[in-house]
Amino acid sequence: MGAGALGSLIGALIQLAGYEVIFVARGKQLSALKNGLRVSGLKEFELKVYCTAEPEDADITFVTVKAYDTENAAKKLAEVDAGVVCSLQNGVGNEEILAKYCRRVLGGVTTYGANLKDYGHVVYAGEGYTYIGEMDGSISKEAEMVVDVLRSSGIRADVVEDIEFRIWVKAVINAAINPITAICRVRNGEVVRNPYLWEVAKTIAEEGREVMAKMGYEFDAVAEVRRVAEMTAENRSSMLQDLERGKRTEVEFINGAIVKKGEEFGIDCATNRTLLNLVRGVEIGR
Repeated sequence: MGAGALGSLIGALIQLAGYEVIFVARGKQLSALKNGLRVSGLKEFELKVYCTAEPEDADITFVTVKAYDTENAAKKLAEVDAGVVCSLQNGVGNEEILAKYCRRVLGGVTTYGANLKDYGHVVYAGEGYTYIGEMDGSISKEAEMVVDVLRSSGIRADVVEDIEFRIWVKAVINAAINPITAICRVRNGEVVRNPYLWEVAKTIAEEGREVMAKMGYEFDAVAEVRRVAEMTAENRSSMLQDLERGKRTEVEFINGAIVKKGEEFGIDCATNRTLLNLVRGVEIGR
């Protein structure tokens, strides 16, 4: 559900393993997929795919739409038997939105890299890891089924008990990298290489760390932001790509989620709020 860059890559790898896959897309991407899907980068192949504008009955539905489209996607999924619904999205709160409409929802985090080079052409940019889990921390047969499908498709995956923690970790890292790269129009590595940008990134990460500590989660946010920025130094963040294409970003579900959670705890996430407002300003002013 949402066969953009990541959705198309995951779907393609699963289809290659012999599973029947439905690619739900829209607009120019849907039109292009009707002529086939091309994957380049770490793997090179072309596939004939079954694509549609509306979801259909399925055993597993991977949700890869932008966070701001989650509610609309959830409403459409409620009209079919979507099976086990698994979010592989950016940001915080997607699972809660899906659970309002869908019977069986799992949380998910992936670090697989995919870029949309052109409509119908996805670049497999990086092999990462995918974590699937119940939001209540339990281990379920549904989560194990999803991971079995991913693993049999050559996707590195594990069932975890701490998926909420992992979702927040990814959000905090994204909060420190994505808006800076988007506003400054630079690749991820510049966040570390440029001392002025690194000062901002460290402050954002520290605010995220403080919020997570209040939630009972401890992790070295600054070190993780540095590690990820260096590891993905040549990547252009999804937020940068969104702004370049004149599209809406997911900043409300990343920096916005940190600001909102901080307010609940009485923590003033001033730098996250500033970046949130700057990206909002670029979105409105473009």
